[in-house]
Amino acid sequence: MNASVRLSASSLRSHKRRFAGTFVAVFLGVAFLAGTLVMGDTLRASFDTMFGNATSGTDAVVRSADAITTPGESEGVREPVATDLADTLEQVPGVAAAEPDIEGAGQLIGRDGDPIGGQGPPTLAGNWITDPKLNPYQLAEGRAPQKSGEVVVNRGTAERGDLNIGDTTTLRTPDPVEVAIVGLATFGGEEGMAQVTYTGMTRADAEKYLTARPGEAATILVRAGPDVSQQELVDRLTPALPQGVEAITGQESAEENTDMISGQFLTVFTTFLLVFSGVALLVATFSIHNTFAIVVAQRTRENALLRALGASRRQVTASTLVEATAVAVTASLAGLAGGIGIAAGLQALFPAIGFPFPEGDLVISGVSMALPLAVGVVVCLGSALLPAVRAGRTAPLAALRETAVDTSGASRVRAVTSLGLAALAIGVTLNGVLLSPNIWLAGIGAILALTAFVVLGPVASTTAIRILGGPLGRLRGVTGGLARRNALRSPKRTAATASALMIGVAVVSLFTVFGASLKATMDQTVSRSFAGDVAVSAPSFGAGGSGLSPRLADAVQQLPEVDTAVGLGRGVAEVDGKGRALTVTDPMALERTFDLGEIRGSLRDLGTDGIAITENEADKQHLTTGDTTRLTFTDGRTETFTVRAVYGQSELAGDYVITRAAWAPHRTQDADTLVAVSFADGVSKDAGKTAVEKVAADYGNPDVQTRDEYAQSSAGAIDMMLTLVYALLALAVLIALLGIANTLTLAIHERTRELGLLRAVGQTRSQLRAMVRWESVLVAAFGTTGGLALGAFLGWVLVKASDGASDSAFAFAMPPLQLAIVALVGVTAGALAGLRPARRAARLDVLRAIATE
Repeated sequence: MNASVRLSASSLRSHKRRFAGTFVAVFLGVAFLAGTLVMGDTLRASFDTMFGNATSGTDAVVRSADAITTPGESEGVREPVATDLADTLEQVPGVAAAEPDIEGAGQLIGRDGDPIGGQGPPTLAGNWITDPKLNPYQLAEGRAPQKSGEVVVNRGTAERGDLNIGDTTTLRTPDPVEVAIVGLATFGGEEGMAQVTYTGMTRADAEKYLTARPGEAATILVRAGPDVSQQELVDRLTPALPQGVEAITGQESAEENTDMISGQFLTVFTTFLLVFSGVALLVATFSIHNTFAIVVAQRTRENALLRALGASRRQVTASTLVEATAVAVTASLAGLAGGIGIAAGLQALFPAIGFPFPEGDLVISGVSMALPLAVGVVVCLGSALLPAVRAGRTAPLAALRETAVDTSGASRVRAVTSLGLAALAIGVTLNGVLLSPNIWLAGIGAILALTAFVVLGPVASTTAIRILGGPLGRLRGVTGGLARRNALRSPKRTAATASALMIGVAVVSLFTVFGASLKATMDQTVSRSFAGDVAVSAPSFGAGGSGLSPRLADAVQQLPEVDTAVGLGRGVAEVDGKGRALTVTDPMALERTFDLGEIRGSLRDLGTDGIAITENEADKQHLTTGDTTRLTFTDGRTETFTVRAVYGQSELAGDYVITRAAWAPHRTQDADTLVAVSFADGVSKDAGKTAVEKVAADYGNPDVQTRDEYAQSSAGAIDMMLTLVYALLALAVLIALLGIANTLTLAIHERTRELGLLRAVGQTRSQLRAMVRWESVLVAAFGTTGGLALGAFLGWVLVKASDGASDSAFAFAMPPLQLAIVALVGVTAGALAGLRPARRAARLDVLRAIATE
């Protein structure tokens, strides 16, 4: 064992508590990262197994060859295939069975009257496939549906809705259908496919409620006979298929379904968690660097003595790096175990909160272990590198003098550099969000701004602490004044300690400002575009929900309290070769209920071959009123439409509008996303809303809301997102607070003799505890203030960058109450971080402290 290793081992044995904060910071960051990777691998493998089990009996899937995919959607809409094609395919040699698979949207109502699901994952309904090997759902209890109105639901949906066999409930298709539950099913051996809900009905009911016309199915499922491989079956089926229809193997279909979940849910979910793992590790970097910088400063005389006795610079530097390596490897290995524990805990927790985490063993891959281990070691060693180099540069003569107070943070060079970086950051950012909108320029400006804040910290800390600590002298007397002077001792140390908290608070503030801006944007959109009095909607997001009955708007229109009721339906088509979402509605009622801005042409004359488009889309497509464009629908038919109107605002109305008569020949399962209602003159909002609610109750009881209520409910997903963000960022803030506590603990060790003298001249234990706590509060207040300023700036950049990259106008909003709460939590957390160091300081033996070298 060489000298550097022996010195490091001796130092670690003697000063284990000094590195406790570093150990915890690395441990938490690595555990979060490892837990995310293990959970992602486990979910991915579980879904692979689940889909494999569910579709193991399906050897081929016959479907339309082409799909129309609209912007923002990963899965396209395909043309239905004829159900009688199944009879034809059963005659192909090697085919054991073929059944049509009819699929559409259907949302069950639970025992409490609320819809089940609809918050992201699909709410599916379809025909119950009679061949048990072709059916991905397996009957677990009860029996299959045999007559109209009978259904089978997956067990997880039944549990969430408190439904049992024999219960009668409503199925929104979107028209409400009364159904009786006669069976419960599982999917691939699980309670369901994640949060997806499923309702299986008779084939006749599925054709009646889920398709535009009888005799249509989404796909045909085919099972091969003995000794016929999947690829051989596809080869035999292909010649029997009509034009525009294709056959793929069951394995390919299962992989597509798995990729759809992995590409959408799992990728977004794990990426989201990995981003916050990165934030936590970034915060840990500052805490680790600060710890080693303090330890190296405290060992200046010790390192100088080693140099005087013959140790080389390389040996002193290596000694510090060996200590960092030992802490990094130990903490990272513990973090791997902690990550596996986190994944196991989530596997047990998810079912309790309604997310059926698939059963099975955790999947622990080499990458999931090696990557967090490497990241933990690199972060710790990288953070300790500069302090280690500084330790190696210690001059031998430093052993003969006391270590001076570190004031290097307030240098003029640093001040000039940080101000230059700040100016560059502002210039690049303004150019990226205002002059020539570019999201990459805005991102570079944001990174420069973060760097400028970190570099400026030691320069700004002196002024900031003087201002923030100004009232302490008057409020807390000598104790407050001493706390302020202690925080001012080392600007660089104070700034480094506060920087970790600053980053955590900045990210919290960033999402707080962005969330408030999204809400303001939604409110602005509704206020500007929606001229009606109430909105009828079925709250959902993602692929969930079944929408509203297209007959609801006509029923509401018959009320004497109502002047206009217009439903907004959704269709898809290729417009000149590009997939686009269509708004299907009554154009004249739309004009009366929504503010569409300036309109060129007329919405009254769309008919069955006219289309209205937004000014923005017209510019992109180089179209104007009177021009023609070709629309290709999911049924494969292409028709020529004439642009008869160009309108200015599209937030709620969409970019393309056609009439219901134009959509009818091509429609699939019809549903409205919104019904906007304007009351007749003299009708109060309460009276009108009550009348609309009575009619809506017969159509699945959707929500009837005023404009303000509709805007608030539309922003509900933003609150859910912010809650999750705050929970995840709590780890980064915790690491930052541990850094503050560790810095104060090391500072107390450094000031042991001074603290003993203060006690000797009359300072009480409570005054000493208060002095340390107030020092912690000042450091936390400095970090919180900087974080709020940086977060607000980055939030503004994100809003403006989104505004420039989107066709919709984003509103910027600064939420003072929420930011005040963030500030209060930051300062309070600082006080809590100082409790343990304060107690330790107060327990010092006075005589021993005075005698300390």
